[in-house]
Amino acid sequence: MLTFLIMAGGSGERFWPLSTREKPKQLLKVFNEKSLIRLAYERILPLVDEKQIFIATNEIQLPALKEDLVELDDSRIIIEPAFRDTASAIAYGSMMISKYYDNPTICVLASDHLIMDEEAFRNVIKLAEKEALNNNIVTLGIKPTYPETGYGYIQVNNPSLNVPTKSLGFKEKPKYEMAEEYFKSGNYLWNSGMFIFNYDVIMEALCKYSKNHYDTINKITNLVPKNEGVITVNNIKEIFMEFEKKSIDFAVMEHADNIMVIPSSFGWNDVGSYTAFEDLFNADKNGNVVNNSIVISVDSNNNIIVSIDKLQRISLLGVENMIVAVTKKEILVAKKDKCQDIKKILKEL
Repeated sequence: MLTFLIMAGGSGERFWPLSTREKPKQLLKVFNEKSLIRLAYERILPLVDEKQIFIATNEIQLPALKEDLVELDDSRIIIEPAFRDTASAIAYGSMMISKYYDNPTICVLASDHLIMDEEAFRNVIKLAEKEALNNNIVTLGIKPTYPETGYGYIQVNNPSLNVPTKSLGFKEKPKYEMAEEYFKSGNYLWNSGMFIFNYDVIMEALCKYSKNHYDTINKITNLVPKNEGVITVNNIKEIFMEFEKKSIDFAVMEHADNIMVIPSSFGWNDVGSYTAFEDLFNADKNGNVVNNSIVISVDSNNNIIVSIDKLQRISLLGVENMIVAVTKKEILVAKKDKCQDIKKILKEL
């Protein structure tokens, strides 16, 4: 039984002030006329019945999620009681799905990625499902189009598109010189953060490589009845806090010997920071990317200007390589090369 777990608990801090805790970037419609999470949901509907799609979120974002995906049944919403990174989120979400289906095949997706060729994406998921049935943990590696320092990488022997191949190791986000080496070699793929596995296989991996997550999820499992939908967060919050705060890469992927990678190319963009607007929208003659904004620009080049309220006019004079993001309550002005540091502002706030 193929099921999907869409991870939608992130706060999208690098898109502040457009993104907030209550309405993070996956719920925004600034990249498309539909929100990122709706695009993610509709993208997989041709593959499965809607009952086989589960969304993991938190109580803060739940109201906005339900407003956006009104057709989503409450029993398919998995509420995480706390943020303990992706290993705990995937373990908990997978366990909840296993209460509906016996040893399901689970495809873990992000709620805030854009994919241009959806048919090609679905074909890769079908390949991954078959590979997962061989007791492998499958991940999708994106064929790089340039040396990117903002992504992790996966090393492989055979980078042929759509041909499953053994993972030779996960690499952390590199410096530019190393990213350039990865790109030139052709044997490194961007780590998409998408995973496909059978429930029993991921539990066995957690038992072997991250005993804390295995033991903690078993404690929670005993409290969750079968087929009764969302459980009250308060019932398990204390146990949930016993999870080590660790990513799924550190907990499992960097250690397991049954990791298969499918080199993929389907127009993927993880929309990781404001500079993603340069990939998604055309610039004007001065190199300015303007989205949902009325802009007066004089002697201003290579800027990114985006607003929540299209009626608000933004004027630029003698400005270069800047990000200007405007909401009704907040204004961000930042250098483009500082876009990864927006979290520092949130700490001040």
